[in-house]
Amino acid sequence: MGRLIVVSNRVATPTETKGSAGGLAVGVFGALKDTGGVWFGWSGDVVSETVANAGPTLETDGTVTFATTGLTRKDYDQYYRGFSNATLWPVFHYRNDLARYEREEYAGYRRVNAWLAHKLIKLLEPDDIIWVHDYHLIPFAEALRAEGIRNRIGFFLHIPFPSPQILLNIPPHEELVKSLCCYDLIGFQTENDELAFHDYLRRHARGTVSGDGHAEAFGRELRTGVYRIGVFPDDIAEQSKRYESRQHVLDLKQSLEGRKLIMSVDRLDYSKGLVERFRAFEALLERSPEWRGNVTLVQIAPPTRSDVTTYQDIRQQLEYEAGRINGKYSGLDYTPIRYLNQQYDRWKLMSLFRESQVGFVTPLHDGMNLVAKEYVAAQNPDDPGVLVLSMFAGAAAELEGALIVNPHDSIGMCEALQRALAMPLDERKRRHEIDMQALRKNDLGVWRDSFLRDLRSVPLAAPGSDGSAEKKKQDRRDAAS
Repeated sequence: MGRLIVVSNRVATPTETKGSAGGLAVGVFGALKDTGGVWFGWSGDVVSETVANAGPTLETDGTVTFATTGLTRKDYDQYYRGFSNATLWPVFHYRNDLARYEREEYAGYRRVNAWLAHKLIKLLEPDDIIWVHDYHLIPFAEALRAEGIRNRIGFFLHIPFPSPQILLNIPPHEELVKSLCCYDLIGFQTENDELAFHDYLRRHARGTVSGDGHAEAFGRELRTGVYRIGVFPDDIAEQSKRYESRQHVLDLKQSLEGRKLIMSVDRLDYSKGLVERFRAFEALLERSPEWRGNVTLVQIAPPTRSDVTTYQDIRQQLEYEAGRINGKYSGLDYTPIRYLNQQYDRWKLMSLFRESQVGFVTPLHDGMNLVAKEYVAAQNPDDPGVLVLSMFAGAAAELEGALIVNPHDSIGMCEALQRALAMPLDERKRRHEIDMQALRKNDLGVWRDSFLRDLRSVPLAAPGSDGSAEKKKQDRRDAAS
């Protein structure tokens, strides 16, 4: 069995993979340790052109090699800050109103993908399988194929895939989908995402899709599938329990003075529905006066992409909303919303989840949302909290014990909070057990192993072939004759 080569926009450091990282980093590192391999991508540093053009920096941890490279300021501005996060991110999250398109940024996006692919080629061996992650790297396989790489290449999209009528707002939409078709296997978070991709192939690429996920478009054959990313719930439960007696938890409990706690943790992003969440909490205090002074919302929102204007705007809006609501309902010894714009260690967050009575996770659109799953896993099974979850999070299809809400309906969210805060213990325990069963059934290992199993099962193109659909059809005809 060949090595696994993981490619992602950012590479977790060896230190991050050993405790504080979540989701992708934990799952990917586990697979890399099993087979040996390379994790390749951007270091997160903006460097000079001379440094960027040098070979990747290599760091080894057991059987895993971390290979990273810096980006020049121009590449960072065009590839990362530009097309990836000012065009793809908003459109894929159904926010065309926040998207912009500039040809120079798109050209930079493709240039950086080709440049990164060229760097990776020097590290590849013929039997390696390559697993590429997320929207930053849509053209990556196409760039590898252009340089003659025949290895199996899979792609997993961690964010939603938009319906065709939304995707058409990106001028080079056809080029992007054609690039995706250079992968052998494409994984999506939900059935709706896969369906949107199939719909585009049928309606706009004159492609065909079979019931088992085999597709043909732009002269290539590929497979698609739904792979729901998860967590390791029992590990989270153990760690949250271990940390519950730490000082940060004791300090929080003392400061609450017996009040109920609603916990929310999100990156500071307009897709997370933070403003709508604050207004729903305000509706709770307005419509249920008995909760004034008796419930606190803690919103942790670490800054992200702070050099992008739309992210600066959402931060200012949240600060305004938190201040307005606190000014309206605070007392000398009571602050309704504690808004913390800073990063916290993952295990600290899990222990805070365990102390809360409600997890409030209400994105406007999300690929999966692992915070929802982490909240459930972190609960004390003898006295669990209640998850209030947006219907537009991928996790909503799995977590049937959650109270599902529409994040555009502030009164509906308010009513869900009322129900969660008053829910009797027997019902809370029943809902928690339902969700824990779902988390164990489809944990992070299942996501990782099922994707890699399916990728390894893809037929390898014959030497000298271009991997096209017509060539594969001819090969099958020759084999049958």
